[in-house]
Amino acid sequence: MFITKKYIDRRTLLRGLGTTLALPFLEAMVPAFTAEKDTAANAPSRFFGGFVPHGAAPGYWIPEKAGPLEAKLPFIWQPLEPYREYLTLMSGLHSRSAEPPPGETGADHWVAAAFLCADKPKKTAGADVRAGQTIDQIIAAKYGQNTLLPSVEISVEDPGSGSSNCGEGYSCVYTNTIAWATPSTPLPMELNPQVVFERMFGSGSNSQQRIQRRSMNQSILDSVNDKIRSLRGEISAPDRERLDSFTDNVREIERRLKIAASATTTAPEGFAVPAGIPQSFDEHIKIMFDLLVLGYQADITRVGTLLFARDLTGRTYPESAAPTLGFHGGSHHGEDPNLIRELSKINQYHVKMMAYFVDKLK
Repeated sequence: MFITKKYIDRRTLLRGLGTTLALPFLEAMVPAFTAEKDTAANAPSRFFGGFVPHGAAPGYWIPEKAGPLEAKLPFIWQPLEPYREYLTLMSGLHSRSAEPPPGETGADHWVAAAFLCADKPKKTAGADVRAGQTIDQIIAAKYGQNTLLPSVEISVEDPGSGSSNCGEGYSCVYTNTIAWATPSTPLPMELNPQVVFERMFGSGSNSQQRIQRRSMNQSILDSVNDKIRSLRGEISAPDRERLDSFTDNVREIERRLKIAASATTTAPEGFAVPAGIPQSFDEHIKIMFDLLVLGYQADITRVGTLLFARDLTGRTYPESAAPTLGFHGGSHHGEDPNLIRELSKINQYHVKMMAYFVDKLK
């Protein structure tokens, strides 16, 4: 008997001009006669945590009864109906860590810091911030050490917008991130998709080469095309299809990043968006989700967190069914049924973005 199957290491990297391209999982990475459970085909679990402030519109998000989900989900969750069999909705929870510490006063506009750690943030406006190590970082410390990026922290709202008011006596750090490496080490959430892209696919020691490549309007794939062509000749037709799909997605993200970098459209009134970042929330969050999917697919990272919005944000969502309602202002609905209904439309829009992400993962 002759075994001719060629085995490609799961950690194969294609290196080029300022580029380090990790490959998606291919059948050729499974050694012949190896049990699937002992190979890269046994895909690792991934973690994602996304935080949206202000709660949800009452009456629009809790199912009518416990148990298996009905065919028609509550209004806010309807974008996830195609994935009902994978969905679990929980209600009736009370996060005591999202309340002020005993004896302290203050609004609850710093609860992002408590979201993934369940510890009460220390009331301070200084540098001595303290919350708790978040679950994403606990997972990354144990399961992310074999990946290029143990974790990826991303945001779709500029930390500088609205930073003058972050809650009574609480540092703005608490509203700017949901990821804490240690109780005293908050991690910055990256706003710029170009930076995330370069961290995943650019070689850190060749920043000048990356600048040169971009100035020549080249793709990161251009410098590894010969290696890709060579690899295509060694793998099966299904693997070639997977590889082509992966590289097509890389090129598509590069195209969208180029458009974002040269965009001249204006952001919603009063909302600061730094240059080079998509000014449409819809495009911004989708490209961030696409990057995270690529990171999972190539096993560049297994842990991701996303801050949908900062507390006290005045942001509106033109692509939603409530295009003019400010998110934070709308959450102070005063039990007005009309305002609650409008808020539910923003809530549903955020879930629609999650459905986009889930569909990509599928």
